Amino acid sequence: MAFDLPALNYSASALEGRGMSQETLELHHDKHHQAYVTALNGFVEAQPDLQGKTLEEIVTLTYGDTARAGVFNQAGQHWNHIHFWNALSPEGGRMPARLQTRLVEDFGSVDAFKAAFKAAAVGQFGSGWAWLIRKPDGRLGVTKTPNGVNPLATGEGTALLGLDVWEHSYYVDFRNRRPDYVANFLDNLANYEFAEANLG
Repeated sequence: MAFDLPALNYSASALEGRGMSQETLELHHDKHHQAYVTALNGFVEAQPDLQGKTLEEIVTLTYGDTARAGVFNQAGQHWNHIHFWNALSPEGGRMPARLQTRLVEDFGSVDAFKAAFKAAAVGQFGSGWAWLIRKPDGRLGVTKTPNGVNPLATGEGTALLGLDVWEHSYYVDFRNRRPDYVANFLDNLANYEFAEANLG
């Protein structure tokens, strides 16, 4: 079973007015994400023990296995990007009540959550991701991961909302201003309804 590039839930121009250009979205989704899918399918075709496994199974099976670092990188990035497209919304920035309550409980305020998330995203050296997670103890937290790593792989918790901080995510629109990209995501693009649904 080959993996496929998922279609976006919105048009390529739908985020233009919220800080993500059609050029960025098309390059990121149609080129970068497609490249991860194509490479992952090549690895799976060549390794029979991976065939028939879900994406989540491949991510967890190959994480930390140096002999399969190439497989993990592609699988991790495929999983991360599926999450990321859902973490964006043309109506982004709206905070639903249940999630807001949880953020206030565990961070002290929504602003404190945003500050912690921004610190993680900006502080990730090089390429990687920032995440809002539900930790195994049920509390919400923020973490960051390098390259294609994610909370599914590390076991840190359930990913609620992830932000791609690889340069291809923001360089067209924000050049080297990662802090501005992160702030714009939190205020204008973040699909907090998706994050709330991931609470379970």
